[in-house]
Amino acid sequence: MISSFFSAFDQFRTMTPIDVVDILVVAYIIYRVMKLLKDTSAARLAKGILILVLIMLFASFLRLTMISWLLRNALSVGVFAVVVIFQPELRRLLEQIGKGNLSRMLIPDTDPNVVESMIVATVSACADMSRTKTGALIVFERKERLGEIIATGTRVDAAPSAELIKNIFFKNSPLHDGAMIVRAGRVCAAGCVLPLSGNQGLSRDLGTRHRAAVGMSETADSVLVVVSEETGAISVAIGGMLKRHLSPEILQKMLESELLGDELRNRNEKSRIAAIRDKWKGGAGK
Repeated sequence: MISSFFSAFDQFRTMTPIDVVDILVVAYIIYRVMKLLKDTSAARLAKGILILVLIMLFASFLRLTMISWLLRNALSVGVFAVVVIFQPELRRLLEQIGKGNLSRMLIPDTDPNVVESMIVATVSACADMSRTKTGALIVFERKERLGEIIATGTRVDAAPSAELIKNIFFKNSPLHDGAMIVRAGRVCAAGCVLPLSGNQGLSRDLGTRHRAAVGMSETADSVLVVVSEETGAISVAIGGMLKRHLSPEILQKMLESELLGDELRNRNEKSRIAAIRDKWKGGAGK
């Protein structure tokens, strides 16, 4: 065991910069694949397989022959099972590669400017839909991934625009009854089915959209925007709480606070420092 340890240490000593880059690239790809699987119910199975691989490597390092033999044979057979079990995820991966979206999948778009554009488009669309009493249900995904919810609808993957949002929720649209999902500032899917809240304390005048919004906010950290089809009122659901009868201005402030929290604080801090600097320069020049 000690000799194996020193042998492994010697291999690290002889590593070249190319070897380090190779390891980092492979580690990043594995990380992104795990993030992809996190959207699905297969995530726990993937973690189990990873644990078995680590146990097998540890057993080989300690020269536990029987355990290594059992795990090696189990994993060799398990490769075929993984292909069958992960068929939807593998197909989605190949589709992304075929569409040329691999770089977007490996390096997700988290540009605050994109999120800000999505907020502006959402507020504009909600203001128009409120006036026309067009029902809408919009979900902003945050840290908790909504892969299983997205799978219940139709994938869109489009840049944000007020017209696109209004077209999705247009009364004759086949997707208008479901929820629209926003991920990383892009319209990810539409026509999705959300879980209804079982909260008996909700007002009885709330419809299905509002109950679905509260239910989704109870099970995930998402931010949900609802436009009532009956009254045109705009509401926001966060953490199981529903705030109703919001103006477009308040809606924009809430979305900026929830989705651009750190970025917004940094901008406000920079603006405050710039104002103090300008005031100081003006006073010093007198």
